[in-house]
Amino acid sequence: MSVSDPGTPIPPGPAGEVPAPNAPDTGATVTVASYPDYPSAQRAVDYLSDNQFPVGRTAIIGTDLRLVENVLGRLTVGRAALAGLASGAYFGFFIGLLLGLFTEGAWLGIMLSAVLIGALWGAVFGAIAHALTGGRRDFTSRSSLQAGQYAVTTTPDVAEQARQLLVRLNWQASGAS
Repeated sequence: MSVSDPGTPIPPGPAGEVPAPNAPDTGATVTVASYPDYPSAQRAVDYLSDNQFPVGRTAIIGTDLRLVENVLGRLTVGRAALAGLASGAYFGFFIGLLLGLFTEGAWLGIMLSAVLIGALWGAVFGAIAHALTGGRRDFTSRSSLQAGQYAVTTTPDVAEQARQLLVRLNWQASGAS
């Protein structure tokens, strides 16, 4: 039996499903619009959805990615100990809950002891860990991944319809009647 024989079953795709005979090609996409920020791209896809466009064929793709690290403040041994104290207390709380499930009495005492012991060891380890860095990272920060541009893409078979709808959106946003 050859592959072109109509009696040959179609092998399943990567997800284990047999593709529908007239299913659109999901591999190729066309950029129909680009926006400088994510809310604008999201607003465009929302507009497409409001106008009965098959948004299951669209994607918002961030390009020109960059990592931005915002420095929040100076990190001292005291602050490191305080952060360790908080995370240790949190861990102790869950250990206390676990141990409290298997006790018949003094449940509150076990919880309190676990939180206090966790907080103490967390503070000690936080202070020691910071002291061992030798001052190489004496600040706290928060990192985020940001895109310089957001492209709205869709499959080629509906790209022109999407473009027409987005032109109408831009026309309405400009205040034209």
